[in-house]
Amino acid sequence: MATIVVDGEEYLTGDDAARALGVKPATLYAYVSRGILKSYRQGTKRRRLYRRAEVEALRRLDRGAPPEIPPADSWIRD
Repeated sequence: MATIVVDGEEYLTGDDAARALGVKPATLYAYVSRGILKSYRQGTKRRRLYRRAEVEALRRLDRGAPPEIPPADSWIRD
């Protein structure tokens, strides 16, 4: 992954951010449109960058695990 540094902040390109998250670029753009991840414009180009720290924080979330539900006998009363 190539890191782009702007004003001391590390950014990733769309392809690198998608690769880091293990998703397709279209999914990355869906994350942005749903407010899950923020993108930043680089100069006057249409190229979007993603803060490395935000991508890594999203990657650390456990998206695939179902919520932990306690056994029924621990919360059902007679």
